[in-house]
Amino acid sequence: MQILYFETLDSTQIYLKEKLLKKELNAPIAISAEVQTSGIGSRDNAWESAKGNLFLSFALPLKQLPCDLQLASASIYFSYLLQETLVAFGSKVWIKWPNDFYFGEKKIGGMITNIVDENIVCGFGLNITDAPKEFAKLDIAIEKKVLLENYFKNIEKKVLWKQVFSKYKLEFYRNQNFFTHSNGVKVSLGDATLNTDGSLNINGERIYSLR
Repeated sequence: MQILYFETLDSTQIYLKEKLLKKELNAPIAISAEVQTSGIGSRDNAWESAKGNLFLSFALPLKQLPCDLQLASASIYFSYLLQETLVAFGSKVWIKWPNDFYFGEKKIGGMITNIVDENIVCGFGLNITDAPKEFAKLDIAIEKKVLLENYFKNIEKKVLWKQVFSKYKLEFYRNQNFFTHSNGVKVSLGDATLNTDGSLNINGERIYSLR
């Protein structure tokens, strides 16, 4: 995976999507920035960006995804591969459904997944060195380039979704005291049932993770 490094960008996600649409970049490709001035978080919220933390977006052609990976499962899939990469270095990070990275009870990062032409674009931020109030930072010291090198090696293995899901579902119980949002409404994950495509059943409604 080729990674283009920048000192400052408004948003790695916006930059990459625009370059793909203009055919100025082609997947597979990744964009990293030391500082983001307009980072995007879940539900289009702003993500505070402190220098030294990890801000990255990458694109993969849809045809290069594992054969059993549905787009509804993509957020969990790529988040879990990053979690596994971090755990291999000793981290206790876990994933709050569908794509937020937590250490203990506090969020340390998150991932957003989009489709651009025939590519999947994943963008994530991770608090490595600093964290805003009410958030936390990663529980291990690791160089960003080392983390990304190992993460992309894991992605290149094209591990099947069913293998990732079999491990993820064993950890889903961690969500029981947390909430998610559906159509702008806050809903508890305590009574949620996890489906094999990564979606949830909550109060008779099926909620998907792609966002």
